[in-house]
Amino acid sequence: MNTPTDWRTRTAALHKDSRPAIGGERVSALATANFETRHPHDDTQVATLPDCAEPDVDRAVAAARQAFESRAWSGLAPAERAERLCALADQVQAHADELALLDSLEMGMPIAQGSADLRDAAAGVRAAAHLAESIDERLLPSAPSTQALARRTPHGVVGAISPWNFPVYVALDKVVSALAMGNTVVLKPSEVASLGCLRLADLACDAGLPPGVLNVVPGRGETAGRALALHKDVDALSFTGSTATGQRLMAYAGQSNLKALMLECGGKSPQLVFDDLGDLDGLAEALVQGFTWNSGQVCVAGTRILVARPLLEPLWERLQQRVEALATGDPLDEDTTLGPLANRTQAERVRGWLDHARRDAVRMVSGRAAEGFCHVAPTLLRDLPHSHPLMQEEIFGPVAGVIPFDDEAEALHLANDSRYGLSATVWTRDIAQARRLALQLQAGSVQVNASASPPPSNVTGLGAEPVKMSGFGPEGGMGGLLAYTRLRSVVFNLG
Repeated sequence: MNTPTDWRTRTAALHKDSRPAIGGERVSALATANFETRHPHDDTQVATLPDCAEPDVDRAVAAARQAFESRAWSGLAPAERAERLCALADQVQAHADELALLDSLEMGMPIAQGSADLRDAAAGVRAAAHLAESIDERLLPSAPSTQALARRTPHGVVGAISPWNFPVYVALDKVVSALAMGNTVVLKPSEVASLGCLRLADLACDAGLPPGVLNVVPGRGETAGRALALHKDVDALSFTGSTATGQRLMAYAGQSNLKALMLECGGKSPQLVFDDLGDLDGLAEALVQGFTWNSGQVCVAGTRILVARPLLEPLWERLQQRVEALATGDPLDEDTTLGPLANRTQAERVRGWLDHARRDAVRMVSGRAAEGFCHVAPTLLRDLPHSHPLMQEEIFGPVAGVIPFDDEAEALHLANDSRYGLSATVWTRDIAQARRLALQLQAGSVQVNASASPPPSNVTGLGAEPVKMSGFGPEGGMGGLLAYTRLRSVVFNLG
């Protein structure tokens, strides 16, 4: 086990290359403007990065287009692409601590969690690479004088805009899904946390990906992100982030070339808790974990806890005990499970929401926040009407609300009473009830827990697509791979 001092020693030895990665090498940016990233635990400067705009994005897109048209990647057999991607997975696994440290420094993720997540991500890369090998052409029934095929073809150049809450993890998911299907990629990481994604480009070269297949351009959303979304030589765009930004990207797609879009946006996910589980201590632990994981900076966080009324008081007592026992800490301490929020803007936003709750005389229970720049204590709220903004808006911090319901119909109504539709969790042992709810919940993914122990998070081949203002386009599994292709019909007239 490493101490915080050990991790700080590693930090001092890090080579933080902030230059864009274009055409298989690091290049000097054409942009003259810069931005900086800062460690949210103590506000120390981490790096200064170029704020790339149209000229650098143009270079990256041109490199990706050349790589695609040369068929150096798209022309490989799926098994050959899978072999290179598995080599990338090996690189990610070997450098998991380094990548996690870069993420931790820039956005505050606890180092132990980040390292574990990236090792899981390496396994996900291998799974996606091998799953892509199973996609084949379909020979369709046709007249004897014809032969009809349905086949999947890559979009071409894919733009990917990744978020700051799981910087390398989410970027990998987008990049590998696109590459596995033969596309080339220009990745624009969040300006909050870019270094890990830039390092990923180096590892891709080391894994044997041809030059130009993966390009990474740092920059702010209004510069690099906008240029990528408006670029007429980008064939498809994948984005994870806020609903407001997703709406702007839809407008940019229309203004440019009607590029295909895959959007995973905001969430306000419900946890429906029925009174037949029995293990209230384990249940309380799981519910708190559901809204405090990664300090609540998770789009699928279960921040609306809907509880059967007979269970409300005994469960509230246990929830209160667990929240009060939580404390944020130094993200470079391997014992820390909750770190700071990612930056000043996010911390002030969440504090503003908590001030809103205090003004409305809401019952609140909070843990402890460490002394530090962006630390916010995990907080549980009660006595809010479901129409209250704190129950309707995505806070993106370790804050959740508890609301009782009287029957299944009311639970379903409350769960669906949201403009978002990313995920939902049902806690019950009644399988018939769970099935009814799973079929009626307006969410891209539904998890049913018959006990307080959650199932494994990684299920090979499983994907989901958000609904309502949470976006559209599948992610994960076969559906997530096919989203990075177009369906083409080919008919041979044989005479």
